[in-house]
Amino acid sequence: MVTPPARSERGAGVSRAPGTAGRPGSFVLPRVMIAAPMTGQGKTTVATGLMAALRGAGHVVSGHKVGPDYIDPGYHALATGRPGRNLDPHLVGEDRVAPLLLHGARGAGVAVVEGVMGLHDGRLGTDGFASSAHVAALTRTPVVLVVDVSRMSRSVGALVAGMAAYDPAVEVAGVILNQAGSARNVAEIIRAVHLPVLGVVHRDADLATPSRHLGLVPAAERAESVQVVERLGEHVARQVDLDALLDVARSAPALDAVPWEARAELPAREARKDSREAHEEPREAQRVAGASGGARRPVVAVAGGRAFTFRYTETEELLTAAGCEVVGFDPLTDTELPAGTRGVYLGGGFPEVYANRLAENRSLSADLGAAVRDGVPTVAECAGLLYLSESLDGVPMAGAVPAHARMSERLTLRYPEATSPGDTLLTRAGERVTGHEFHRTRLTPGASADSPAWEVDGTSEGFASPTLHASYLHVHWAGYPRIAARFADAVGS
Repeated sequence: MVTPPARSERGAGVSRAPGTAGRPGSFVLPRVMIAAPMTGQGKTTVATGLMAALRGAGHVVSGHKVGPDYIDPGYHALATGRPGRNLDPHLVGEDRVAPLLLHGARGAGVAVVEGVMGLHDGRLGTDGFASSAHVAALTRTPVVLVVDVSRMSRSVGALVAGMAAYDPAVEVAGVILNQAGSARNVAEIIRAVHLPVLGVVHRDADLATPSRHLGLVPAAERAESVQVVERLGEHVARQVDLDALLDVARSAPALDAVPWEARAELPAREARKDSREAHEEPREAQRVAGASGGARRPVVAVAGGRAFTFRYTETEELLTAAGCEVVGFDPLTDTELPAGTRGVYLGGGFPEVYANRLAENRSLSADLGAAVRDGVPTVAECAGLLYLSESLDGVPMAGAVPAHARMSERLTLRYPEATSPGDTLLTRAGERVTGHEFHRTRLTPGASADSPAWEVDGTSEGFASPTLHASYLHVHWAGYPRIAARFADAVGS
């Protein structure tokens, strides 16, 4: 058992296993996954509360989320004081999951991983690919199940026993009973569960998190988010045995993997030669000079604020490693793009909620539209696509993409594989990526007739050109670092 170091914030960070000096892997990281038998059991509440409680107890905590979700990591970031990270084999490939976990946990004393859906629920038709169980097996992370016991008694024992025995590659090390009621019923459940019960979390309606059409409201959109997370931490700290939970985390074996490094992931220039190489030499020279501090790095303006809360932290890390200066801007409040903008990245979010305010900021939308039309390299995913459209539910947007968007009753939620139909800002013809879509809007037309961004399930999607890539598809650039390299090259030209 690892003894926590005596520090004001206990966190020795990712370290090598004893006796493994000189070997490529074998890193020690105390870690635990908070999973559940099904959606709606309280994973996010308990996982976020645990992160805040452990941090409050003096530990340096790293928060991670299985799957593509952007919202939960926002709450994790508030709880830990560090960026929330995603672990998704579908988006980045199996081989990158453990390295990304180690990278995200640098400097942390313990990593808490929140699962997705039910423990064994993954991509349909794949026997659980990209499920919480899959990630737990890839990272050899012990699992603690959160079970909503508000409508159960002894049956909890049978449920937990089945979950624990279902896949020998997954270690279910303990249980947290959530939404608990009477002491008598809790005692009955504990007698029926043949695994350590690490906590009994009682009902508290004041800690419910509000939701909207795509799930929880992002932390960045809630003025009271910091206070909610603090209360979650206090609530969980009173009712979960943190020492026992840490014992589970410290039981995790050393990981035979090397922490992910953005700079090392970027492809060498020789590996990405293409028909535009004659124009890339100045870009490459400038990019290398910028990375070494010899010249000012080209500015990539990244949309943020309440309307644009969705993006993967590794995207910005890759752009920084590629020599760009990432500068945030808020489309709701800023009147122009950041000074010296050479590229624009518009990620996901909820522009439909803020459409009127976005439209009222005519100065910024005009500046953005002009930049796109003038050939400033621009990437737009989902919310970014809507913002670049001509209108959203009849409200004028930036008008840089010849399409109109409207809210739809139908939810689009899928984990597709997409193919590039031609050479674009980010891709080359025939290249394939994996991604995810999660939206309740429709675009008319849905794609450029001449130059779509992707082909998904035989259908063209999005809009692309040598300087623009806009579609509904979210792609995790850590899985496809050549995308970041190409964007950086274009920005540096």
